[in-house]
Formats: sequence, C-alpha cells, structure tokens
Amino acid sequence: MRRAVLVAALLAVAPALRAQDGEARSLEVEGEPRIEYRLRTHPANAHVLTPAATLAPDSALNAAKLLNLHLSTGDLEEAAVLSTSPKRRFEVLRDYRESVGAEEFKRVFAQYFDPANRLLAEIAIDRHRLLIWELRGAAGAPSHLAGQYFIEVDGKFLLNDVPGPTRTQLRRVLEAYRAGKLP
Repeated sequence: MRRAVLVAALLAVAPALRAQDGEARSLEVEGEPRIEYRLRTHPANAHVLTPAATLAPDSALNAAKLLNLHLSTGDLEEAAVLSTSPKRRFEVLRDYRESVGAEEFKRVFAQYFDPANRLLAEIAIDRHRLLIWELRGAAGAPSHLAGQYFIEVDGKFLLNDVPGPTRTQLRRVLEAYRAGKLP
C-alpha cells in the first residue's frame, strides 16, 4: 500500500518537475548533427525589474537581469565580473560605449527591462543557457531577436564569453528561431 501511495505521489509530481526543467526538443539542420536541448518559458513580465527583489546570478534570467542592470547604469566593472572572461568583456563593453556614447549605451541595455519587450525562451543544453529576447524597435521600427549566452559555473550563471561546441549549438538554435524554423 505504501508503495502504491509513493508511486501515485511521484506520478503527480512528475509533470511539474518536467515543466520546471523545460520541454525536451531537438533541432535538425541539414548537414549538421542533431542538437538536443530543453526549451523553458517564463511568465510574460519575468524580465521586468522588481524594486524589492535582490538579484543574484542563481539562474540565467537573474544573471541577465543583474548584468543588464549594471549595463543600464553604465557600471562596466560590475557587469564584466559576471563574465567568464571579465577582462575581455570589460574591453568590449568600454569600446561599445565609446562608439555609441554613454547615454545610448545605457538606453540599449535598459530596454531589456521594458514591459513592451519580452523574453521569448530559455534554451538549455547541459550547464549552458541561451536567453532569446524580442526587443521592439523604436518609433515603429521592426523588433529584433537578441540572444544572451550564459553558463553555470560553481552554482552561478555567468555570461559565456568563451566559444565552444555547446555555445555554437546554442547559436544555431538562435539562428533557427530567427529564421522561423522553431515554434
């Protein structure tokens, strides 16, 4: 009897665990090996900052919020610390800020918190994550899809600035998403 109750309890919890982990999917691109990944979705306003929330890089979404918060205030040093290659990330961010100006730089990263924009998907392959964002264009310009790559390191999610096979697979998933080949 106890075993039957345990089995029933496990069956009741299983769908919730699968939903939390995401939906298993695969992508087949001609001439390339199949890419196995998990698709996770988030509530519509999951990307919007909550004033009382304490942010920590304990998930890809929270790491993105923390990263984008630092960038939207122009804090390159704190943003760079959230990278797998902090020195190089700092240099790239500094160069970008110099090319567009400080105010435009802040605006670009603040748009990730705009309720009109949205996080479409989180793609997971092992410890790697890809966040796919739909960012609306200004003044009627078309929206575009942006991707942010993260990796879990010692229980923290960091911006993945180190190329590798899994990140290449995630880039292919993003390309397929942009091309409308994924639902």
